[in-house]
Amino acid sequence: MRTAAILGAMEEGGPQRHINLHTSPEVMAGIYANFANVSHSDYEFTITLGRVDHEVEDIEIPGVAVARLNLSAAFMRELIDAMEDNYAKWATRQSIKGLPELDSNDRDPGSGSHT
Repeated sequence: MRTAAILGAMEEGGPQRHINLHTSPEVMAGIYANFANVSHSDYEFTITLGRVDHEVEDIEIPGVAVARLNLSAAFMRELIDAMEDNYAKWATRQSIKGLPELDSNDRDPGSGSHT
C-alpha cells in the first residue's frame, strides 16, 4: 500500500491540512486515456475517459472506457481550476525548454543586473 500526501488550505487564512490517500501499486500506476466525454445533469457532472483507436478510418471508431468519474458541480469547478493552473505551469516550463541558452561569454556586458 502506498500513501500520497496532498496539501490544501482548510480555509483562507486557515492552517494547512494534509490529506493522506492510501492506494495500491496498481492504482498508483494510473490509466491511460486519449479521449474524454463530459456530460452533466442538474446535480452532477460525469467524465468518461477512454482509449480509442484514432487510426481506424471507419465511421465508427472502436474504443474502451477506462474510467468514469461522477463529480458534484462544486468539485468540478475546483477540478477545472486545478487543471488550468497545472496546465499553465506545464506550458510555461515547455516554453522555457525551447529557449536558446547563452554562455556567460556570449552575454552583452550591458545586459547584466546593476546594483
